[in-house]
Amino acid sequence: MSIYRNTVWFVKGLQEYTKSGYEAAAKHFNSADLEVNLKGRSFVITGANSGIGKAAAQDIANKGGTVHLVCRNRERAEAARDEIIQQSNNQEVHVHIVDMSSPKQVWEFATGFTQKHSINVLVNNAGCMVNQRELTEDGLEKNFATNTLGTYILTTALIPALKQLPDPRVVTVSSGGMLVQKLNVDDLQFEKGAFDGTMAYAQNKRQQVTLTERWAKEHKDIHFSSMHPGWADTPAVRSSMPDFHAKMKGRLRSEAQGADTITWLSVSTAALSQPSGAFYQDRKAVSTHLPLASTRPSTAEEDRLLKELETMAHKFKPST
Repeated sequence: MSIYRNTVWFVKGLQEYTKSGYEAAAKHFNSADLEVNLKGRSFVITGANSGIGKAAAQDIANKGGTVHLVCRNRERAEAARDEIIQQSNNQEVHVHIVDMSSPKQVWEFATGFTQKHSINVLVNNAGCMVNQRELTEDGLEKNFATNTLGTYILTTALIPALKQLPDPRVVTVSSGGMLVQKLNVDDLQFEKGAFDGTMAYAQNKRQQVTLTERWAKEHKDIHFSSMHPGWADTPAVRSSMPDFHAKMKGRLRSEAQGADTITWLSVSTAALSQPSGAFYQDRKAVSTHLPLASTRPSTAEEDRLLKELETMAHKFKPST
């Protein structure tokens, strides 16, 4: 089954996820969707010092939004902030240093942030693809800690603050790679069998899509979405998937093309007429499963994922 999934997915990717796939889709975009003034609206974007996160931050700053860059590396974050300010003439760009693989740091950031700032939109963009199984100082597998647990804690911690303002949204940058994975709640931290970083990442991205669907059902007053940016030429792809990058180099999307749907979901009125909880690609809701791929989880499996994450998150929550 996995050979079937991988083959169907790669053929689909060559048609849709590449630069030419974006260009074909963009012919149907409404340019007016992004003609908005974001002055007074506050956006929190994780992993925003490079790649598509930075491109989305630049887009939003250009439109007058207040942007909070949540990054791990201070030097890179401040360089990105300076560049975004310079290009946008918007001084409302702020840096917060958080390692998304540290549950305690994520909790502390979220708690402190909501005491000083408001938030209209959260963009869960930070991602990690470590090719060898590696544990954080908390004993968590690093991909899972960053992509799934970090995203879960940050989102659930910020939901009360999001609900206090008009038109709140949460956009989670997932990946089409999740289409090759069925939700596996039995081995969240990849302790069984041989470790494959690409498959671990794809499993985390499937988990993010499941979380988005569940959050949308639980919190009707927030617009939730997950999305696939396509195959973009970013520093993360170059470092984590060098063979793929070398093979696909001329066909990869630019960072701005990869970020387009993030911005569209975050700022456009048009996105609000689309269903909350859906998975988007090039400004359209698309299926979260390949045909005949047997990847649909049961409700019981989804419930278990939520329960496990809630238990883990609670363990790291600082006592108030």
